[in-house]
Amino acid sequence: MAGSTFGDLFRVTTFGESHGKGVGVIIDGVSPGVELNEEDIQKELDRRKPGQSEITTPRKESDTIHILSGIFEGKTTGTPIGLILYNQDQRSGDYSDIKDLFRPGHADFTYLKKYGIRDYRGSGRASGRETAGRVAAGAVAKKVLKQKGIQITAYTYRAGGIQCKSRDLDVIEKNPMRACDMEAAAAMTQLVIRLAEEGDSVGGIVECVVSGVTPGIGEPVFNKLDAELAKAMLSIGAVKGIEFGAGFAAADMKGSEHNDPMNSRGFIRNNAGGIIGGISTGEDIIFRIAVKPTSSINKTQQTVDINNREKPIRTEGRHDPCICPRIIPVVESMAAIVLLDLYKKQEAMGV
Repeated sequence: MAGSTFGDLFRVTTFGESHGKGVGVIIDGVSPGVELNEEDIQKELDRRKPGQSEITTPRKESDTIHILSGIFEGKTTGTPIGLILYNQDQRSGDYSDIKDLFRPGHADFTYLKKYGIRDYRGSGRASGRETAGRVAAGAVAKKVLKQKGIQITAYTYRAGGIQCKSRDLDVIEKNPMRACDMEAAAAMTQLVIRLAEEGDSVGGIVECVVSGVTPGIGEPVFNKLDAELAKAMLSIGAVKGIEFGAGFAAADMKGSEHNDPMNSRGFIRNNAGGIIGGISTGEDIIFRIAVKPTSSINKTQQTVDINNREKPIRTEGRHDPCICPRIIPVVESMAAIVLLDLYKKQEAMGV
C-alpha cells in the first residue's frame, strides 16, 4: 500500500497488520560490512513490546526478531535486510462485536472511506503494532549512528498534566513511565493506573535529545532536518504535534530572547533546538511531541455503524492506558532513520 515507505538513501518499508501473521520491515541502503545480529535489534524491540508493566497492554508478544536476508556471518551484505516478527497472541474475537462500528479516535471510518474495506481486528495496518517494524529498522540505524558518536534519547516529559521537574537520563529505564524524573514518574504511574481502572486513558509529552550530530546535516529547502524529523514523528499514529527547542514559547519571546548568540567556543544557548535554517548547528537537537490519549477505552461512547445508524460503543480488548512509555523507542527509531538518511545524502555530496 502506498505510504508504507520512508527515506531515500536509507529506505525502510514496513508491512503487516496487528492481527495478521506478523509484522516486519525491509531496509535498503545499509552499507556492507556493518556488524549486526539479532541481539542488536532485539534489545530495542524489547523496549517496545507489550506486557512490560501494569501500565501497558497485557497482550503477550515475545516480539522475537527473525532475520530473513541481508546479513551473513554477523555482517551486513549491502543487500536489502528483511526482518519479521510473528504475531502470537491475537484475540481477534475481541473485535467481533464492533466490526461494523466506527470506534471514536480510530482510523476505522477514514480507512473504509479510502479503501472501501478495512481490517477491524485491532485496527489492522493502522495499529500501533505496525511500529515494531520501525523500531527494528531504527535499531539498525542507531547501530550505524553510534559509530559516528551520535546518541538518541527520548523520555516521557509530561503525562496527564504531571511534568518532570528534573532531567536525569539515568532513571528513564528504571520506571514504568520511562520518565526522566523519578518523583514525577511515581505520580504519573498512579494516575495512569487509576484511569485504567476507570476504563479511561491519558496522553502526554515525550521529549527527545540527540547529541553528537555534526553541524551541516540537513537538506534545504524542502527537506530541512526539522521538517524531516517533523514528518517522521507525525507519521507515528498517536502523535498530534511537535516543537523544536523553545518551540511554541517562541511566539511570546522577543528576538533578543530567542536568538542563540555565539562566541568563540560556539553557541551560548540553544533555543533553536540544534537546527537553524533546516541544518544542524552541532548543538543538541531537542524536540518534543504531543502524544494523544489511547483511543481504545472501556467507556461507552457515541458512534455510528457502517450504515450510518447511531449506536453506543465500548471498546473491549487489551490496550495501553498511556502510550508514552512504549512510544519512546519508536521516537528514537524514527529520529535515527531520518538522521542516517540525511548523513548518507551529505556523504553522497562528498562533504
